[in-house]
Amino acid sequence: MKPMSSKYLWLALLLFLLLAFNGCYLEGEGTRTTITRTFQVKPGGNLIVETDIGSIEVNSGSDDRVEIEVISRARAVSERKAKRILKDLDINMRQNGNDVIIDAEYKRSRRWFSWLRKNRLKIRFVITVPSRYNADLRTSGGSISVSNLEGEVKTKTSGGSLKFGMIKGPVTGKTSGGRIVLKGCVGDAEVRTSGGSITIGKVEGDVDAHTSGGSIRVEEVMGTLKASTSGGSIRALISRQPKGDCRLTTSGGSITLYLEPGVKVNLDAKTSGGRVRTSFPVTLQGDISRRKMRGQINGGGPEIYLRTSGGSITIKKIE
Repeated sequence: MKPMSSKYLWLALLLFLLLAFNGCYLEGEGTRTTITRTFQVKPGGNLIVETDIGSIEVNSGSDDRVEIEVISRARAVSERKAKRILKDLDINMRQNGNDVIIDAEYKRSRRWFSWLRKNRLKIRFVITVPSRYNADLRTSGGSISVSNLEGEVKTKTSGGSLKFGMIKGPVTGKTSGGRIVLKGCVGDAEVRTSGGSITIGKVEGDVDAHTSGGSIRVEEVMGTLKASTSGGSIRALISRQPKGDCRLTTSGGSITLYLEPGVKVNLDAKTSGGRVRTSFPVTLQGDISRRKMRGQINGGGPEIYLRTSGGSITIKKIE
């Protein structure tokens, strides 16, 4: 193996010093600022938030206004340096008709250590909206939570968890690194994460859930169900006759599916690392095997497609 050149040794030393320098700053007391704004609105409008840093919390409250609180905290070895970090944060809040728009951007300077400054800045958006209001929330670095709300909710984050209360409307949630929890919704739910589990309550609509690294739990779905994971088990309950095909797949776990006793479906289940069991009478099609099962339940209907490479498949009646 060739010895590391002096050039690369200097680069490694510089990187080490930068990280150490950053750690010292993070141990400072920090400086905190709070910005508040209130907008008079009517129910049915839209809250639009787009920020490249910070967490977002949306709660329902008064039906005639949107209340915003932005809490910023910068950590540094001195108050002067902390204020310099806060100065690079640009927050714009405005109203357009019945909509409220919030834009937040960390102004990236060309000076050295700009990226370190951003890492020492913590922001939290706490927003109260009418109970009937739509929300479109995006952040590049933080978690998002939405409490009970009547309206369409769309969320996206590049690094944080997603948490929803009971939403009376469709829900879309995407995160590149965190778990997703949805208490329930009246409408369709589409949720995706690249690194976390998914837990969903009662959904009066269709569910489309995907994770690259975690388990999926769906308490009850009244429409069609699509769930896939590359590293976990799937457990779900379909309480009504599905109008379309349902698909549950995992590369590393078991599948347990509960079905309403009178449901009419075509079953297509197969596992490479377990066995297939069901409490339903099945009119079998093709070869009989403990690792696969194809056939009709209650005369047949939309397809129930179940696949796993590392676990068993169980189909049970809802009692």
